[in-house]
Amino acid sequence: MKASDLFVKALENEGVEYIFGIPGEENLDLLDSLRGSSIKFILTRHEQAAAFMAATYGRLTGRAGVCLATLGPGATNLVTAIAYAQLGAMPMVVITGQKPIKASLQGKFQILDIVRMMEPLVKDSDQIVYGGQIPSLVRGAFRIAEEERPGAVHLELPEDIAREELEDDRVFPRQTIHRVFASDRAIEKAVNVIKAAKRPLLLVGAGANRKRIRQPLSDFINKTGILFFNTQMGKGVLSGDGSNFIGTAAFSSKDYVHEAIKKADLIINVGHDIVEKPPFIMRGSEQKVIHVNFHSAQIKGIYYPQVEVVGNISNSIDRLTQELSGCYACDHEWVAPIRERIRQAIHALDDDTSFPMLPQRVVADVRKVMHDDGIVTLDNGMFKLWFARHYHARQPNTLLLDNALATMGAGLPTAMACALMYPDRQVLAVCGDGGFMMNSQELETAIRLKLNLIVLIFNDNGYGMIKWKQAAQELDDFGLSFNNPDFVMYAQSYGATGHRITASEDLVPAMEKAFDEGGVHVIDLPIDYSQNTKTLLDDLKQFDN
Repeated sequence: MKASDLFVKALENEGVEYIFGIPGEENLDLLDSLRGSSIKFILTRHEQAAAFMAATYGRLTGRAGVCLATLGPGATNLVTAIAYAQLGAMPMVVITGQKPIKASLQGKFQILDIVRMMEPLVKDSDQIVYGGQIPSLVRGAFRIAEEERPGAVHLELPEDIAREELEDDRVFPRQTIHRVFASDRAIEKAVNVIKAAKRPLLLVGAGANRKRIRQPLSDFINKTGILFFNTQMGKGVLSGDGSNFIGTAAFSSKDYVHEAIKKADLIINVGHDIVEKPPFIMRGSEQKVIHVNFHSAQIKGIYYPQVEVVGNISNSIDRLTQELSGCYACDHEWVAPIRERIRQAIHALDDDTSFPMLPQRVVADVRKVMHDDGIVTLDNGMFKLWFARHYHARQPNTLLLDNALATMGAGLPTAMACALMYPDRQVLAVCGDGGFMMNSQELETAIRLKLNLIVLIFNDNGYGMIKWKQAAQELDDFGLSFNNPDFVMYAQSYGATGHRITASEDLVPAMEKAFDEGGVHVIDLPIDYSQNTKTLLDDLKQFDN
């Protein structure tokens, strides 16, 4: 058996469904081995998009997504999306090619030390130096990528190793990872602290966005009456329509939700990852914090929990629920005025008729159109904060945003992966004009794959989030504006359907029509970020008084 055939067999053994990427001549044996495989190879137009798609597959399934690139520039083009997966705890296996390592006649042409380049970005990086290593290194790569905390792993397969002939074609069986449970002493200590609290809140973080955690958390909240809020990447673990939901920690420490956080005497922190901007900052010891996670807390100057419950989150929450009496925290009077202010702020501009549209109205319109299981993927920009704050996600992983690396360019590839995996669900990519153009070439990939999705472009002819921060610092508007193509014609040139919104009442019908028709649709939406900036600053200034 050729080594590349064994490599593909090992990937099939891991249950790999897709490989996203762009091959080069160093991958041709592996590509040929994939030709007869059950694994579907998805050719993209840029390696970065391939890695974003693989990361999204890992995020949604808990199983490592796989991407492929060649040596040199192919590998370097993966770097941003690898960092995206690593910081965002998305399991992913990255495969790159390399020139022959036993004998080469090309000197240093295109050769970089990719293994060492990847090491700071991934959980593990290895070069395969003989074919017999393939079963163990592939099994190890998937195990490392998927175990908590999930992330990226890199394997380099040189072209001469890929074409080696091997006698042994056995692969290592995939094994279930059994996560440890928290100690009885930790559960007992946490229960005592919870019982002593008068104003407890529960925080849902990114680490809680895993399978089988939603129901235990729902049972815990329903029994105890504890109110909860979430980080941006913890959004959707519990329904935003629930009566115990306060909101999302999306903006600054002066936003509405943070006023409730400051009044709480206990925060039960479930799955928070410090890669996200801190949803609260610990000062002194008056406010107690219980850390519930798969791994121990990373102690920083702003985060040093007094109690740690380390182990399988679902099991930990189940045991806490069993030990606590019913509805002991059902008195919500201490936070009722804040909750009402949050509700009013969130919905104040749902029906605003101004045009260009305000982001708050756009979020409300998107929520009207999207089904409960419809998926909204967000690129990075000012709109991301408004969706994080205002959009009520009703099911897990139905609002996909990045609050770790917070990179631009991920919105469209993320939506493409979702549409590929869930062809019967609504998929909407929300992008700024800047972020969309960073990977807009993938419209061709989406058309070729016959995907059904909508791309909603917030068009303000500039980098709106940085302009907002520029204005907040009272600096002149400079260096952040650009010109855009005609997005309707641009979409049509790829074979997609283009739409331009010219009045606020046109957005909902346009989205409904696009979803009904199917295929790839691009909606050009002029957005008013000057009003947006004013509204946001007014919201925050009231807490300075």
